[in-house]
Amino acid sequence: MVVLTTMAQFFKDGGPVMFFIGAVAVMGFSIAVERWLFFVRSVKENGSLWQRMQPLMDQGDLAGAEQLAEVSNSAIGRVLSYGFARSRAGSQRSDIEMAMEERLMEITAVLEKRTHYLATFANIATLLSFIGTISGLIRAFAAIASLNLSEKTNVLSLSISEALNATAFGLLVAVPLLLLHAWLNSRAGELVDSLEMAPVNCLHPLKPPAWAPDKL
Repeated sequence: MVVLTTMAQFFKDGGPVMFFIGAVAVMGFSIAVERWLFFVRSVKENGSLWQRMQPLMDQGDLAGAEQLAEVSNSAIGRVLSYGFARSRAGSQRSDIEMAMEERLMEITAVLEKRTHYLATFANIATLLSFIGTISGLIRAFAAIASLNLSEKTNVLSLSISEALNATAFGLLVAVPLLLLHAWLNSRAGELVDSLEMAPVNCLHPLKPPAWAPDKL
């Protein structure tokens, strides 16, 4: 209870800009949680599909492997199903590789979706904290210039609290958002790297004619 009271007083003393920084924090951390859950689900789905497909690929059952890829919503499934379709159509190895690379570029954009907003929100939180700082300092200097001695102490205290609290809150939001941005970008890069390896492992068996269409 004491902690909540202290936090409420801290937020109140920071002035109106605290509400804007809080809104930025909610949006930024919501995106971070959504992207983290997305990456966790993607890694799990990709791993599960690859574990089921690899034995079929080793056995030469490309038709069965394609069926698994087509019914899967995973990123690796979408990439490989594109390659399987091109192989079944009789495309050359270079065409199959290019097709999977094109699909991988599309999926990479999905993996990196909204992550860049975290850096933007971190910058916005920092700038908003500066606005709060400047607003508090303006009130402080105005109090020195216009108020009598008995009123100056109270106004100066409130003005300095507004300036420092806004600065602290803005940095408390900005720093974690920047760290999350870097970490999520790293996770996205690792996921893209793993997706790039899957087509490489599948290109050897995917050469025309890989299998006859009537086997599907």
